[in-house]
This record gives sequence, C-alpha cells and structure tokens, in this order.
Amino acid sequence: MHLSQVTPFPGIRLLFVLLLSSVAVNAQNFSDSLSLAARELCGQDVIYDPSYYVIDYPDGDIPEGRGVCTDVIIRAYRSLDIDLQELVHQDMNSNFNLYPEIWNLTSPDKNIDHRRVPNLMKYFERRGITLTCSRRAEDYLAGDIVCWDLGGGLTHIGIVVYRKSKDEKRNMIVHNIGGGQVLEDFLFNKPIIGHYRYR
Repeated sequence: MHLSQVTPFPGIRLLFVLLLSSVAVNAQNFSDSLSLAARELCGQDVIYDPSYYVIDYPDGDIPEGRGVCTDVIIRAYRSLDIDLQELVHQDMNSNFNLYPEIWNLTSPDKNIDHRRVPNLMKYFERRGITLTCSRRAEDYLAGDIVCWDLGGGLTHIGIVVYRKSKDEKRNMIVHNIGGGQVLEDFLFNKPIIGHYRYR
C-alpha cells in the first residue's frame, strides 16, 4: 500500500483540531481581558505627567494618579501579569542598536524606555504581530494596540476596546492624551502609524 493511501490516526487529527481551537479561544480570552483591563483604568483619576521618575525594577510604576499614554498600555498589561518594563528592558539590553536613536542614549534605561511610544512600537513589532494601518474600522479589534502621529514629532498610543462609537461603526479607544485615562472615539482622529497585537 502506498503511504498516501494510509489514513492518519483519527485521534491525532482530533487532537490537532482541539489544539487549534484552544489557541483561538485563549487568544480571544486574552483580548477580552486586555480590553476589560483598559476599560477599568478609566475609573482612576490620573493627571497627565511626562516627568522622568526613578522607579522599581521589575514591576515598577510611577506614582499613582500620574501617567501618560504609554502608562495606559503598561498598566493594562501589568494587570494581566505582563510587565512591559522588564520585557522592553531585556529586549533593549540584547538589541539596543535596533531601537530608535531619538534621545541620545548610549544604553538602556529601565526607568523610562518602556514609557516611550517609539520603543513600545519597536518592541511590539519585534515580539508581537504587526498589522495593517488601514482606514477600515473592522480591522481594529478589541485588545489591539494602535499608535498615531500627532504632528510635530509627537506620537501617541492607545488600546482598542469592545465599546462601540455612538454611530456603532468603530471600536473605541482607551488612552491618555492629556485628559487622563479615558474612553474615547479616537481611532481615526489622527494618522495611524502603528497597529499591533501582542498577547
């Protein structure tokens, strides 16, 4: 009998299907959890504060009630036991030359590197999934990370969540663009320069 005529053991095929289903469910559950974690941040009063702070490492955070757009991302992931401070610092230690040369640094700085949008973009590009920066609302799913160009060399970052805009056409964004950690219909307000999925 030719090998092509041999029917694979059905149990193996079933196990493979179940494994793929489990991966898909886990990915969906993670997106749900990240979306919820971001939404919960909106209940906290936060003053926009881009100051440099010396913080603990790992699991360091700037003072409660302070933060910028990157802190929304950091805090949402940290609530799911993912420490972007440590992960970005480790990746920069090993691949410093791959990260943006914007701040005239000669080595990584665990206090601030993860709080800079271009560094998070590079980390998500390297360690996550880079997605298209389209104008199609359906391309942006809850749990996705989106980055924008605000002009004048300023960049911005936020998390897509399940809540829909008033016209039901777009998922809304949790971000901090100066008014605290808020839920807003912001997706297409500024040019999108990054779109990532990091689980």
